[in-house]
Amino acid sequence: MKFGSLFPGIKPVIAMVHLNPMPGTPLYDADAGVEGIYQAALKDLDALQAADVDAVMFGNENDRPYELEVNVATTSSMAFVIGRLRDKIQNPFGVNVLWDPDATVALAAATGASFVREIFTGTYASDMGPWTPNAGRAMREARRLDRKDLVLLNNVSAEFAHSLDARSLPDRARSAVFSSIPDAVLVSGAITGEAAKMNDLEAVKKALPETPVLANTGVKHATVADVLKIADGCIVGSSLKVDGHTWNAVDPVRAREFMDIVKSTRA
Repeated sequence: MKFGSLFPGIKPVIAMVHLNPMPGTPLYDADAGVEGIYQAALKDLDALQAADVDAVMFGNENDRPYELEVNVATTSSMAFVIGRLRDKIQNPFGVNVLWDPDATVALAAATGASFVREIFTGTYASDMGPWTPNAGRAMREARRLDRKDLVLLNNVSAEFAHSLDARSLPDRARSAVFSSIPDAVLVSGAITGEAAKMNDLEAVKKALPETPVLANTGVKHATVADVLKIADGCIVGSSLKVDGHTWNAVDPVRAREFMDIVKSTRA
């Protein structure tokens, strides 16, 4: 399995580098410019790597309001920033261009990312309008760009949205694995920073005993040990920030304390 080859023998902690708003988005800081985005990302990256996280993922969570098809300026700006950071990245890294699977795959090809996260399957009513991602198109794009090695993390419980599929979450997850062949499945809370329900995590893992299942949002210092008893890893962002607030910088102390807890579960 590609996921197991990327993270052999561990339940990985994938830590988020939430990039500052990209050029052209409503919250972009024109005074700081792209150099400001780079400097903030570098500071967060250094703090996360010093805390000994297993991997990092670069995302544009602050490009609000979100879009389902992003402007080329977003993807190219993210590529520029990640490209400048590339020789400083010590562990596997991933990318996520919210909420555009094709742009995410293209960014991975441009930057050499090992993995991607996206909503690849499902039908949703969302804050962004009707949401119908196309896994087949995104995966064919990965193949066309010669990235058949790319590890795909498929979030089956989209944030900021309600599934229009009447099937249960475990049934949707099981079907997505059969029909769309992701390398891992992610289970999320309602929005960024909110925890996935433990019973949802348990039910999806029970339905997919042979597929890696990760907690995608809201994993905290107080819950990570219990989460990792069920899940095959987690993605964490807000909990590692100053005061645990999504839009703040990474707090080196909080990040180190989080990883100390994780390491204690591996002993």
